[in-house]
Amino acid sequence: MWRNVCLAVLTWLGLIAGQVGAEPLGRDGMEALIVAPYALGEPVNDKGVWTLLNSGGGAAGYVFETGELAPLPGFSGAPINMLVMLDGDGRFIDVRLIHHNEPIFVSGLGEAPFRAFLEQYRGHSIAEPLVVGTPYGDAGGGSDLVYLDGVTKATASVRIAHESILAATLAVAREKMQGVSAGPPARPDPAVDEALSWDDLVAEGLVGRLMVTNAELDAAFAGTIWADDDPEAAADPQGIFLDLWLVDLGPPSIARAVLTDESLVELDRFLRVSPDDEPLLVIDAGRHGLVSEDFVRNTAPDRLAAEQDGLPVALRDADMLFSTRQEVPEGTAMILRTDRRLGFDPTREWTLIVQAARAHGMFQPEIGSAHFRLDHASDPRFFIRPEAAVSQALPPWREAILNRQGDLVVLGLFLAGLLVLVGPGMRRLSRPALLTPVRLGVLAMTTVFIGWWGQGQLSIVTVLATLRAATGGGSFAVLLYDPFSLMVWGVAILGFVLWGRGLFCGWLCPFGAMQEFTHHAGRLLRLPEVQLGGLWDRRLKRVKYAALAGLVAVAYIAPSHAEKAAEIEPFKTAVTTYFVREWYYVAYAAFWLVLGMVTFKPFCRYVCPLGAVMAIGGLLRGRDWIARRVECGSPCQLCRVKCRYGAIKTSGKIDYSECFQCLDCVQIHDDAAQCVPLVLAARGREITRRAA
Repeated sequence: MWRNVCLAVLTWLGLIAGQVGAEPLGRDGMEALIVAPYALGEPVNDKGVWTLLNSGGGAAGYVFETGELAPLPGFSGAPINMLVMLDGDGRFIDVRLIHHNEPIFVSGLGEAPFRAFLEQYRGHSIAEPLVVGTPYGDAGGGSDLVYLDGVTKATASVRIAHESILAATLAVAREKMQGVSAGPPARPDPAVDEALSWDDLVAEGLVGRLMVTNAELDAAFAGTIWADDDPEAAADPQGIFLDLWLVDLGPPSIARAVLTDESLVELDRFLRVSPDDEPLLVIDAGRHGLVSEDFVRNTAPDRLAAEQDGLPVALRDADMLFSTRQEVPEGTAMILRTDRRLGFDPTREWTLIVQAARAHGMFQPEIGSAHFRLDHASDPRFFIRPEAAVSQALPPWREAILNRQGDLVVLGLFLAGLLVLVGPGMRRLSRPALLTPVRLGVLAMTTVFIGWWGQGQLSIVTVLATLRAATGGGSFAVLLYDPFSLMVWGVAILGFVLWGRGLFCGWLCPFGAMQEFTHHAGRLLRLPEVQLGGLWDRRLKRVKYAALAGLVAVAYIAPSHAEKAAEIEPFKTAVTTYFVREWYYVAYAAFWLVLGMVTFKPFCRYVCPLGAVMAIGGLLRGRDWIARRVECGSPCQLCRVKCRYGAIKTSGKIDYSECFQCLDCVQIHDDAAQCVPLVLAARGREITRRAA
């Protein structure tokens, strides 16, 4: 037994170790993605950046992977890796998807809308303020922002992909096109504590200010069709159009001088959630208003933009409600956020660009704009620049763990409790008064927390990916990017050794739990219960092995169709997408759940290819953990008759390959009121006592 335990543990650890070393594509992989008239040149660094050649062999730009340069964790916890082709002028030639593990695209929507989203980058320049979303009002009201259409139901995933593209592209542009080293960004130093007031900030130049009069505004539009479209400016030339104040709230000493105590608490809460964001306060005491009337909170401001080193800095409303101290100028105020991981360095000069827009005409007016610029840089004394040891990005697998550490703690406690419950506590758990309510409670936790909340439904897709990786056809990294599911896999593999397939199939499979709940519902509704005879039951149990063999064959012979073939599992519909899919997928999943009301867990017992894998893994089992008596099977057949899985043979022997660890037979075995040998023995003792 212990030899098998060690073998299983070493197998799992080896699986983890193999995932840590995910490498860039390399020359062969990159060349396969470059299409004529372009060709791959030579690597320029060890982070997946290569020169891009034109048809004549001359330099045409750069090509690189985003996964190495900007491994921002996706919605699944894993970075989205894309290929970016950039010409010498900083214009996107192409953006292509290499690898991702985003659940909504893996299973729900498919990759087509994701690839269509990436096609929008072609022809755009990195100097353009690209944002994901929909223009406000009438085509954005003349905003300078360039909008990329997102993907419905996948907003988070495409925004993360967009930020990854920007971060990687701007890093290459700064270093290779402008000679600006992409070192670690400066971040506020919490150790710096200075007592400052608003007047101190102004006197020391820690606050930026930009004033524009109506006359200056008119001068900016002079000679255009919009010159006379602002009567208010013409009536009061010396009036203030824009009185803009700019403050970097990242340094705590500066934030304390500007915000009230209550707002400081809100800012601290925001920075704990978004530690890589730099908060920037902007106040306009004039009539500009910072944003248009159609502005939507928590999106990019449509009248403000920023750039550094000639490249755009992505700004976004922090969506904070706050108050400033009395000495701070009053006006329209908002806190913006920008991600330092995208290359923004608050200690180097950057520019805030304010757009003034005018409309000419009554119907379908033409929009014109003028721009006013405010240069600003924060004092380096308030910031710290991490050294090389700190600046190195965490490996994606560590990022994934950190991003889900709360869920992992809860899952770890749940799994540990379950192991104790079905291990040392099995005899107590199997008591008639405890087993059903405790089991249903655990299955509810499995469905809601592991399934719907944690997206930890194990799938045959993972098994196929692992097999391909083991034979050199893929990467083990796909598993490590999802530490939540990996933890469930680890416990399932441990269960192979201790109990066989039953730990996962009986307790940790969300779709299996759903089927069990529907069967209980069928009993409450008094629906007929259909039990197949022994011969047909044995025949149908072989179907899952045929399904597994077919999927393995597809994975190697036609790998592009493996994902579609894996739809034999209804898990993606019932768990990953919460039944929000095309009607035929929903109907398929509902069929098994409805059938489960009259036949006990039919998909699990007969069709599930993952169940076949679990049964094969259960061969590692090192013991027969269900106690038997001499009378089991001959003459007593009670446990066999009661077993809804058909996992007990007529001889009384347990077929552990079909045992789901429901503990019903353990309950019968230990219950003096149910176990026939115990009942007969008790009667014998009673007869003997009376005779005496």
